[in-house]
Amino acid sequence: MNITYLLFFLCIVVCTLIITYWAARQSKTTNQFYIAAGSLTGTQNGMAIAGDYISAASFLGIVGTIAINGFDGFLYAIGFLVSYLIVLFFIAEPVHRLGKYSLGDVICARFPSYKMRGIMAVGALIISVFYMIPQLVAAGLLIRLLLDINYSASVLIIGILMTIYVVFGGMFATSWVQIVKTVLLLSGTFLLALIVLSRFNWSIPNLLEQVTLGSPLGNQFSLPGHLFNNPLETLSLHLALILGTAGLPHILIRLFTVRNTVEVRKSLLTASWIIGAFYLIALVLGLGAVALVGFEELVMLDPFGNLAAPLLAESLGGDFLMAFIAAIAFTTIVAVVAGLVISATTAFSHDIYFHIIKKGNTSEKKRLRAARWTAFFIGLLSTLLALGLRNMNVTFLVSLTFIVAASSNLPVLLFTIYWRRFNQTGAITGMISGLTVSLLLLFLGPHVMNLDGGWISIEAVIPLYNPGIIAIPAGFLGAYLGAILSQNKEDAASFSSFYLQAQTGIDARRDRSG
Repeated sequence: MNITYLLFFLCIVVCTLIITYWAARQSKTTNQFYIAAGSLTGTQNGMAIAGDYISAASFLGIVGTIAINGFDGFLYAIGFLVSYLIVLFFIAEPVHRLGKYSLGDVICARFPSYKMRGIMAVGALIISVFYMIPQLVAAGLLIRLLLDINYSASVLIIGILMTIYVVFGGMFATSWVQIVKTVLLLSGTFLLALIVLSRFNWSIPNLLEQVTLGSPLGNQFSLPGHLFNNPLETLSLHLALILGTAGLPHILIRLFTVRNTVEVRKSLLTASWIIGAFYLIALVLGLGAVALVGFEELVMLDPFGNLAAPLLAESLGGDFLMAFIAAIAFTTIVAVVAGLVISATTAFSHDIYFHIIKKGNTSEKKRLRAARWTAFFIGLLSTLLALGLRNMNVTFLVSLTFIVAASSNLPVLLFTIYWRRFNQTGAITGMISGLTVSLLLLFLGPHVMNLDGGWISIEAVIPLYNPGIIAIPAGFLGAYLGAILSQNKEDAASFSSFYLQAQTGIDARRDRSG
């Protein structure tokens, strides 16, 4: 075991536990536990959103994908960044005005029913758990590689840590762990990028020249088509990346942690600048990895290049710099997983336990206790799933979560907020069709059915690795047909007051009754 690596990991763990201890003293009510009592500033929340969004797939995966596949790897980053424009212009402010703790609150502001709330909660749970599993698997592999600890122990360490953060610290601890992660990530990767550029006398042409010499792609490195030969596959992937963010529960519940819509806008603008800066840095790191480490060494340890950033750090600064970058990767995984746990916890304890099981009649103390127990069991379940899937390639679950979010949550959110003729039946059919088609395409696609190393050794029924181009229109179509074929005049009649609340925050129904 490398002592330098161990010291960096212990430093990160101790710092995050101190944050959790402080946050636990602030989380005495459900309002504090779920949304940090809306006390974050826009800048703080923007940093937390960036920390929540930049996952291990973004940090380790995109750097490696750029190094291995050239231009196509950077397309991932473009899709991730553009997605925030959808959230900023169409989703953010109405969600903040309509909701309190969860997406179920937002939809039930127009269609109040236990059935609607339950379906929204199930969707949030599925997305959160699907996203959590690859993060935990990546964490286990990373710690096993760097600290020489076996995979099971590595996953258990991460599982225990994320559970402690959420159970004791709630949204306060989760937010500040994400903020610290963002500061470390930007500072560490920016430093690494500066070192890379300095090796080439701050000349981008010199760097690109070495890239073409170090990569087997040669002069084709900056041309598309190395990751996906099928243009439909590329289009489908980016459709999911651009639209999926607007339906991710763990991102959208962060819109409740600030006090007003001005801070919501500031949150998203801050997050967009941070994410944009990070992906430009990731581009430099990807180029630096193939130029300085070499293509053969990158693929020798991992054919997907996921260790490109740590290997680049080792070649530039030895064990110390590699330990620092590895610790940042560790913090990245912990922060994202904690955000997913709080999202799943809110969906179950607030929507299912409080509203459906208890019908809204239970004490504050019992609600907080239920939230903590829910966080514990979700952390346990996710850890067990990650342990059970250790020998399977689960990286596709990251793209799947974007497809599920874009085909289920997004159509329901957009139609609920902006379409007068939309109704509860359309919302339910939209959620069910989006979830069902997404999961069906997963099981019928090459990730599961594959003659060359798939879960099932048969030829895939659907050849697309990223079936968003089918699933997302299916979700929108299901919501549209459900609404058109079951028109409800009461739903349309109440739209004006609902739309006024969504756009201004004024609840006309409450004003009239008061």
